[in-house]
Amino acid sequence: MITVNAVGKACPEPVIMTRAAVEKGAAELEVLVDNAVAVSNVTRFLEGQGFRVQHRENGGEFKLTARRDGAAASAGSAAVADSAPRPQGKARLAVLIAGKTLGREDKELGEVLIKGFLGTLSKLETPPAVLALMNEGVKLALSDASTCDHLKDLESAGTKILVCGTCVNHFGIVDSVGVGVISNMLEIVEALNGSGRILSL
Repeated sequence: MITVNAVGKACPEPVIMTRAAVEKGAAELEVLVDNAVAVSNVTRFLEGQGFRVQHRENGGEFKLTARRDGAAASAGSAAVADSAPRPQGKARLAVLIAGKTLGREDKELGEVLIKGFLGTLSKLETPPAVLALMNEGVKLALSDASTCDHLKDLESAGTKILVCGTCVNHFGIVDSVGVGVISNMLEIVEALNGSGRILSL
Protein backbone atom coordinates (compact mmCIF):
# COMPACT_ATOMS: atom_id res chain seq x y z
CA MET A 1 0.00 0.00 0.00
CA ILE A 2 1.26 3.46 -0.95
CA THR A 3 1.07 6.27 1.62
CA VAL A 4 0.58 9.85 0.44
CA ASN A 5 1.44 12.31 3.20
CA ALA A 6 -0.30 15.58 2.30
CA VAL A 7 -0.49 16.96 5.84
CA GLY A 8 0.18 20.69 5.77
CA LYS A 9 -0.17 20.89 2.00
CA ALA A 10 -2.28 23.70 0.52
CA CYS A 11 -4.95 23.13 -2.13
CA PRO A 12 -4.67 21.56 -4.67
CA GLU A 13 -1.52 19.69 -3.59
CA PRO A 14 -3.30 16.80 -1.78
CA VAL A 15 -5.26 15.94 -4.94
CA ILE A 16 -2.18 16.34 -7.17
CA MET A 17 -0.13 14.05 -4.91
CA THR A 18 -2.94 11.50 -4.81
CA ARG A 19 -3.36 11.60 -8.57
CA ALA A 20 0.38 10.99 -9.02
CA ALA A 21 0.12 7.84 -6.88
CA VAL A 22 -2.88 6.61 -8.88
CA GLU A 23 -1.08 7.31 -12.18
CA LYS A 24 1.72 5.03 -10.98
CA GLY A 25 -0.82 2.21 -10.77
CA ALA A 26 -1.58 2.14 -7.05
CA ALA A 27 -4.65 -0.03 -6.35
CA GLU A 28 -4.44 0.50 -2.59
CA LEU A 29 -3.31 3.66 -0.87
CA GLU A 30 -3.72 5.76 2.21
CA VAL A 31 -3.75 9.54 2.10
CA LEU A 32 -3.00 11.72 5.10
CA VAL A 33 -4.51 15.24 5.20
CA ASP A 34 -5.32 17.79 7.86
CA ASN A 35 -8.59 19.47 6.86
CA ALA A 36 -12.13 18.49 5.91
CA VAL A 37 -12.02 20.18 2.49
CA ALA A 38 -8.98 18.08 1.50
CA VAL A 39 -10.85 14.97 2.71
CA SER A 40 -13.78 15.85 0.45
CA ASN A 41 -11.64 16.68 -2.59
CA VAL A 42 -9.40 13.62 -2.34
CA THR A 43 -12.40 11.36 -1.69
CA ARG A 44 -14.26 12.66 -4.76
CA PHE A 45 -11.17 12.23 -6.92
CA LEU A 46 -10.56 8.66 -5.74
CA GLU A 47 -14.21 7.65 -6.05
CA GLY A 48 -14.13 9.03 -9.59
CA GLN A 49 -11.27 6.61 -10.27
CA GLY A 50 -13.24 3.61 -8.98
CA PHE A 51 -11.85 3.48 -5.44
CA ARG A 52 -13.83 2.70 -2.31
CA VAL A 53 -12.74 5.23 0.31
CA GLN A 54 -12.96 5.24 4.10
CA HIS A 55 -11.56 7.89 6.40
CA ARG A 56 -10.73 8.27 10.05
CA GLU A 57 -9.93 11.40 12.06
CA ASN A 58 -7.34 11.51 14.80
CA GLY A 59 -6.46 14.77 16.52
CA GLY A 60 -7.34 17.00 13.58
CA GLU A 61 -5.62 14.80 11.00
CA PHE A 62 -7.42 12.44 8.65
CA LYS A 63 -6.34 9.13 7.16
CA LEU A 64 -8.14 8.06 3.98
CA THR A 65 -7.84 4.40 3.03
CA ALA A 66 -8.69 3.61 -0.58
CA ARG A 67 -8.95 0.36 -2.56
CA ARG A 68 -10.34 -0.56 -5.95
CA ASP A 69 -11.11 -3.85 -7.63
CA GLY A 70 -8.93 -5.50 -10.27
CA ALA A 71 -10.92 -4.35 -13.29
CA ALA A 72 -10.92 -0.74 -12.19
CA ALA A 73 -7.24 -0.97 -11.27
CA SER A 74 -6.31 -2.23 -14.73
CA ALA A 75 -8.19 0.60 -16.40
CA GLY A 76 -6.75 3.15 -14.02
CA SER A 77 -3.15 2.02 -14.43
CA ALA A 78 -3.38 2.70 -18.16
CA ALA A 79 -4.72 6.23 -17.76
CA VAL A 80 -6.37 8.37 -15.13
CA ALA A 81 -9.80 9.51 -16.29
CA ASP A 82 -10.10 13.23 -16.88
CA SER A 83 -12.76 14.69 -14.55
CA ALA A 84 -13.04 17.97 -16.47
CA PRO A 85 -16.17 18.39 -18.59
CA ARG A 86 -15.47 18.10 -22.31
CA PRO A 87 -17.36 20.11 -24.89
CA GLN A 88 -19.84 18.24 -27.07
CA GLY A 89 -19.88 19.59 -30.63
CA LYS A 90 -19.80 23.38 -30.26
CA ALA A 91 -17.46 24.40 -27.42
CA ARG A 92 -19.49 25.12 -24.30
CA LEU A 93 -18.87 28.10 -22.09
CA ALA A 94 -17.17 28.08 -18.70
CA VAL A 95 -17.78 30.96 -16.29
CA LEU A 96 -15.36 32.04 -13.56
CA ILE A 97 -16.75 34.41 -10.93
CA ALA A 98 -14.37 35.89 -8.35
CA GLY A 99 -16.65 38.38 -6.61
CA LYS A 100 -20.12 38.53 -5.12
CA THR A 101 -21.13 41.55 -7.23
CA LEU A 102 -21.01 42.36 -10.94
CA GLY A 103 -18.89 45.50 -11.13
CA ARG A 104 -17.14 47.15 -8.21
CA GLU A 105 -18.25 50.79 -7.90
CA ASP A 106 -21.82 50.44 -6.65
CA LYS A 107 -22.25 47.44 -4.35
CA GLU A 108 -26.06 47.54 -4.28
CA LEU A 109 -26.26 47.72 -8.07
CA GLY A 110 -23.58 45.04 -8.38
CA GLU A 111 -25.63 42.62 -6.26
CA VAL A 112 -28.70 43.19 -8.45
CA LEU A 113 -26.64 42.69 -11.60
CA ILE A 114 -24.97 39.45 -10.50
CA LYS A 115 -28.32 38.02 -9.49
CA GLY A 116 -29.78 38.99 -12.88
CA PHE A 117 -26.74 37.59 -14.68
CA LEU A 118 -27.03 34.18 -12.98
CA GLY A 119 -30.79 34.12 -13.51
CA THR A 120 -30.30 34.79 -17.21
CA LEU A 121 -27.58 32.14 -17.51
CA SER A 122 -29.93 29.57 -16.00
CA LYS A 123 -32.48 30.23 -18.75
CA LEU A 124 -30.13 29.84 -21.71
CA GLU A 125 -30.93 27.05 -24.15
CA THR A 126 -27.35 25.82 -23.71
CA PRO A 127 -26.17 26.65 -20.18
CA PRO A 128 -22.45 26.80 -19.32
CA ALA A 129 -20.62 23.51 -18.90
CA VAL A 130 -19.07 24.75 -15.68
CA LEU A 131 -19.37 27.71 -13.34
CA ALA A 132 -16.48 28.18 -10.92
CA LEU A 133 -16.73 30.41 -7.84
CA MET A 134 -13.59 31.80 -6.23
CA ASN A 135 -12.64 34.44 -3.67
CA GLU A 136 -15.79 36.29 -2.53
CA GLY A 137 -17.67 34.68 -5.41
CA VAL A 138 -18.10 31.58 -3.21
CA LYS A 139 -20.58 33.59 -1.12
CA LEU A 140 -23.01 33.43 -4.03
CA ALA A 141 -23.42 29.72 -3.23
CA LEU A 142 -24.40 30.16 0.40
CA SER A 143 -27.74 28.58 1.23
CA ASP A 144 -29.17 31.93 2.44
CA ALA A 145 -27.85 33.96 -0.53
CA SER A 146 -30.40 35.38 -2.97
CA THR A 147 -28.34 33.86 -5.79
CA CYS A 148 -28.42 30.28 -4.48
CA ASP A 149 -31.68 29.36 -6.27
CA HIS A 150 -30.30 30.57 -9.62
CA LEU A 151 -27.21 28.43 -9.10
CA LYS A 152 -29.44 25.46 -8.26
CA ASP A 153 -31.34 26.07 -11.51
CA LEU A 154 -28.05 26.06 -13.40
CA GLU A 155 -26.98 22.86 -11.69
CA SER A 156 -30.32 21.24 -12.59
CA ALA A 157 -29.76 22.32 -16.21
CA GLY A 158 -26.44 20.45 -16.29
CA THR A 159 -23.91 23.11 -15.25
CA LYS A 160 -21.18 21.85 -12.94
CA ILE A 161 -20.89 24.31 -10.03
CA LEU A 162 -17.40 24.28 -8.49
CA VAL A 163 -16.92 26.18 -5.23
CA CYS A 164 -13.31 26.93 -4.22
CA GLY A 165 -12.46 24.97 -1.07
CA THR A 166 -9.58 27.24 -0.07
CA CYS A 167 -11.94 30.22 -0.26
CA VAL A 168 -14.76 28.73 1.82
CA ASN A 169 -12.17 27.65 4.40
CA HIS A 170 -10.77 31.19 4.48
CA PHE A 171 -14.20 32.74 5.07
CA GLY A 172 -15.25 30.01 7.54
CA ILE A 173 -18.38 29.12 5.54
CA VAL A 174 -17.78 25.47 4.59
CA ASP A 175 -20.98 24.30 6.30
CA SER A 176 -23.09 27.09 4.78
CA VAL A 177 -22.57 26.22 1.10
CA GLY A 178 -25.97 25.35 -0.35
CA VAL A 179 -25.19 24.38 -3.93
CA GLY A 180 -22.40 22.89 -6.00
CA VAL A 181 -19.32 20.92 -5.07
CA ILE A 182 -16.60 22.22 -2.76
CA SER A 183 -13.67 21.86 -5.10
CA ASN A 184 -9.94 22.55 -5.49
CA MET A 185 -7.73 24.56 -7.81
CA LEU A 186 -6.69 21.55 -9.89
CA GLU A 187 -10.27 20.52 -10.65
CA ILE A 188 -11.30 24.11 -11.36
CA VAL A 189 -8.40 24.76 -13.75
CA GLU A 190 -8.94 21.45 -15.57
CA ALA A 191 -12.67 22.15 -15.89
CA LEU A 192 -12.07 25.64 -17.26
CA ASN A 193 -9.39 24.39 -19.63
CA GLY A 194 -11.63 21.61 -20.89
CA SER A 195 -14.54 23.89 -21.74
CA GLY A 196 -13.15 25.68 -24.80
CA ARG A 197 -14.48 29.16 -23.96
CA ILE A 198 -14.06 31.03 -20.65
CA LEU A 199 -15.93 34.05 -19.37
CA SER A 200 -14.30 35.63 -16.32
CA LEU A 201 -16.13 38.13 -14.09
